[in-house]
Amino acid sequence: MTPVLERPLAAVGRSVENMARHAAGMGSLTWRTLVYLFTGRISLRDVVNQMYWMGVQSVPIVLVTATLSGVVTSQQGGYQFTGSVPLYVLGSVVASSVVLELGPVLTAVVLIGRVGARITAELGTMQVSEQIDALYSLGRDPVRSLVAPRIIAGIVIVPLLVGIADCIGIIAGIFSAQLTVGLGKDAFLYGAGLFWHSWDMFYSLAKGVSFGFVIPLVASHMGLSTRGGAEGVGRSTTSAVVFMTLAVLFLDAMFPPLLLQ
Repeated sequence: MTPVLERPLAAVGRSVENMARHAAGMGSLTWRTLVYLFTGRISLRDVVNQMYWMGVQSVPIVLVTATLSGVVTSQQGGYQFTGSVPLYVLGSVVASSVVLELGPVLTAVVLIGRVGARITAELGTMQVSEQIDALYSLGRDPVRSLVAPRIIAGIVIVPLLVGIADCIGIIAGIFSAQLTVGLGKDAFLYGAGLFWHSWDMFYSLAKGVSFGFVIPLVASHMGLSTRGGAEGVGRSTTSAVVFMTLAVLFLDAMFPPLLLQ
């Protein structure tokens, strides 16, 4: 084989090998978490602590993000509809955009930066400082005490944050529509109800569950895979943010063909 072809093929081979290694590592974490969950060997106190850290402390930034998403969607819709479409349709556009897309995805992006990056840096620091090895030497599995509580807390708390973001985004859209195009609350809600499906909220919360699973899973895997001291922690954290963002966007793209048919 000529060197011209050998290098690109070697690069593709390394990429495939890395993807397979990461997929196997995350599959192993998922399986061990399920085992500890069904055997009842996960500390409820650890899960509650993680839920408080992920959920309660994330509420302010989620509220700000949701408010801005509702305001911007309402303003842009008002600009496009004024003079051409009945303004009450704006209610449907804002409600559908916030519930089906903006609420879940923007909440996930916020949590990637605030929660996911911190998990990777925390576990990565423990890995390079040999604290993870110390846990193994004491007979304690770090998956049980460090990873599983974070994954379970994410599955529980992220849908709740998504529900809050949906409600705040719609409320912000109502006030914004009233201030910018003079659309009253009753007309806004009438328009929102015209194309509303009861399935929409379930769809939004289902996205929250999947994002709440994948964010701590990828973050924990990248943290435990960290090598190379402080530089390695920074490299793992950066890679984890990229992988978590791609995973969330990939899952987001999978939802319409699976649940909106």
